[in-house]
Amino acid sequence: MKTLLTALTAVALTTGAYAEMTADQIAEKANQVAYYAGKDGRAEVEMKIIDKSGSDRTREFTLLRMNTDGGNQKFYVYFKKPADIYKQVFMVWKEVGEGKDDSRWMWLPALNLSKQIAPGDKRTSFVGSDFVYEDVSGRNLKEDTRELIETTDTQYILKNTPVDPGSVEFSYYTVKIDKDTFLPRYAEYYDKNGKLYRTVEATKVDTVQGFPTVTESVVTDLNTGGSTVNTFSNIKYDIGLKENIFTERFLRRPPREVTR
Repeated sequence: MKTLLTALTAVALTTGAYAEMTADQIAEKANQVAYYAGKDGRAEVEMKIIDKSGSDRTREFTLLRMNTDGGNQKFYVYFKKPADIYKQVFMVWKEVGEGKDDSRWMWLPALNLSKQIAPGDKRTSFVGSDFVYEDVSGRNLKEDTRELIETTDTQYILKNTPVDPGSVEFSYYTVKIDKDTFLPRYAEYYDKNGKLYRTVEATKVDTVQGFPTVTESVVTDLNTGGSTVNTFSNIKYDIGLKENIFTERFLRRPPREVTR
């Protein structure tokens, strides 16, 4: 019996049953859970921007997301409130290949202008909030190297360092990822001097159609004292979106999927 147990243990170890996941494997799985639930999805979002004095501004928009070939994705954001950004649209074609840059557009109806956002601007403020453009579709995993710096009973903690330090404002960031769901729950960003300056937290998580889903997230800017809270509602997956929605044609003429 002892020989049999020893043999079974050896087989388990060689097949990886007890092997720890690598940092890259954890990051890949977390990315899939956070951004790829279902074939497509839709959500209503209330964004509350709060300054250091406690004053706040609210924006409301509809978010559409569609997975395409090879891990690529397309995102469409249609703003409904307030009046000064009504009908404004933000669209992303996310490219995950090596050396690929995402394509981003903003439609500004007040100026009758379609503007393409340069790759270098992806870390700038998203419509005046503490979120950045890159937060909407997620950061390309190939843009960072990573290491597993700690494992607790409930979380993996990864340290992520940019491959091209000159392209971003941070020197590195850490992410806490739930072991059970693989959802990223808390991230800390450190500046070039190693000082913590920004946090991103998933403050509420629910299960929607079997997928663990963030329903509230908060970004805090420790330099300004401001924060932004995104609250997600009416979340639906696998709704059968058509890819032609995510084209420049629909920047000017939003589809019924976002206006209804």
